[in-house]
Amino acid sequence: MLIFTPRMGHAIAIANQKGGVGKTTTAVSLAAALAIAERPTLLLDIDPQASSTKGLGLRAGSGGDMYGVMTGEVRLEDILVPTELEYLMVAPAGRDLVGVEVELVGAKGREFRLSEALGPMRSRFQYILIDCPPSLGLLTVNALAAADGILIPVQCEYLALEGVSELVDTLQRIRASINPGLEVEGVLLTMFDERTNLSRQVVADIRSFFKEKVFRTIVPRNVRLGEAPSFGKPIMLYDIRSRGAESYLDLAREVIRRHEKTSARQRTEQPHP
Repeated sequence: MLIFTPRMGHAIAIANQKGGVGKTTTAVSLAAALAIAERPTLLLDIDPQASSTKGLGLRAGSGGDMYGVMTGEVRLEDILVPTELEYLMVAPAGRDLVGVEVELVGAKGREFRLSEALGPMRSRFQYILIDCPPSLGLLTVNALAAADGILIPVQCEYLALEGVSELVDTLQRIRASINPGLEVEGVLLTMFDERTNLSRQVVADIRSFFKEKVFRTIVPRNVRLGEAPSFGKPIMLYDIRSRGAESYLDLAREVIRRHEKTSARQRTEQPHP
């Protein structure tokens, strides 16, 4: 597998404490789309339900899974599993992850376990996506401490903004105490139903609240997106012509464009010697 990038990897936590918003679908589909664009990509699954791992038809190899990484028993590089896509590797999850929060409750620097493990991987991958659990516990805090940005999937449904407000509060606390450089990568509207006024109203409300942070791409309700995980394939390998696949390919283009624009601006702002 070709793994090369001239710049440090960009880490994105995909998080929302509310379940059923398309978080794992976004993690798997965006990772696959970035890989198709020939961007070396690593998908970290830190959800004890291991939905991203299963959605790609994978399981932990002999090296272990993210539980061992979080407890310090194995190195992240030793658990990586290849996928059908040349530019995509996965760090799988396992059920034991559910015990991490209890086992690390008194551990020093427990919020930075993932950040420390991820360090050596940043020179190997251009994009690192972290699929978080649907909660704001220690695993998600670790993801936000390690990430450069957070991508927030929001379902186009009633009270969508209320579900996001708690996550925004957590983001502000993480910035203040753990990771001052954490930015909102973007807000992704999912499960959009063009037939309903409610979906259109949610889109308007989210865009009003988050302004330019909302991605232009909107992911529609799509049967093929729901079917793909049961076949252990990302939507691009299951049905590349589906509206769901098209949406996530568009999202990947937006993510790449935003990241490259930000990187270019940061380089110009750096003081010259």
